[in-house]
Amino acid sequence: MAYDAIALEIFIASPSDVLPERGSVREAIAGWNAVYSRSENVVLMPVGWETHSSPELSGRPQQMVNDRLLAHADILVGIFWSRVGTPTGEAASGTIEEIERHMEAGKPVMLYFSNAPIPQDMIDDEQRKKLAEFKAWAQDKGLYHTYNTPEELRSLLRDHLPTAMRENSYVSSMLKSDGAASGVETQFGPPVAIPSSPARSVSDDGLRVLKAAAVGNGTVIVRRYLSGTVVSAGRQQFAGQGADSRTIARMTAAVSELSHLGLLEDRSGKGQLFRVTHQGYQAADALPDDFAGPA
Repeated sequence: MAYDAIALEIFIASPSDVLPERGSVREAIAGWNAVYSRSENVVLMPVGWETHSSPELSGRPQQMVNDRLLAHADILVGIFWSRVGTPTGEAASGTIEEIERHMEAGKPVMLYFSNAPIPQDMIDDEQRKKLAEFKAWAQDKGLYHTYNTPEELRSLLRDHLPTAMRENSYVSSMLKSDGAASGVETQFGPPVAIPSSPARSVSDDGLRVLKAAAVGNGTVIVRRYLSGTVVSAGRQQFAGQGADSRTIARMTAAVSELSHLGLLEDRSGKGQLFRVTHQGYQAADALPDDFAGPA
């Protein structure tokens, strides 16, 4: 069913050495939309020069990106690993120029640096020096986060996006002005009331269980035996007999999380048989296909 929503653009700024991370950012945004978009009447749109530009010989390349994409973005997510990128004539790199322009406009920047080891054949002393200088500059400007893998970056963003949407003054002002104009009220509470944590997002485990159930038979089953607990969703098994206690705790927590959010319905009344709700199917449809199974 169609619904009105305020669209906010998230610009993904990064050099060419973090291509997998760009995908992680898009997956995290898709996860946010799956959980919050319909209930909050807000949709987040990922934007990047590689997906939102076309060949054209009509000016300085970075200026074209600035004018046509960056100028319209509301939030910028910056990612770095082994390099800063190619100088533009006005900044140490295109990515750094984008970050500086976005900050000058008074818009929020979410910055992440990878701690992953750099292969010997990728080490460039000049790039590492510029990266260290930029990192020191960023440290003086505010907070940044580090990560070790693209998967960890995705998980971090799933936690950070709800906070940014709720607490950043620029985002709040955009939502209030657009919401007042369109008659849409945005509160950024959860999809259903969760008193303990109104800003929480669904965990990776929860999203994988939901996707597997939705593309399967629409059910999640939790069977408890003397020898252990089995958790299955659709045609996928997430915790089998003999699974360690940590895995069982994670997966049963994921099922409980989905149930509390209204994405699953406990049909047995005993926490044993769950079915995907209409809201759950809508959330699952917005998730990438590779979520349909254990991590």
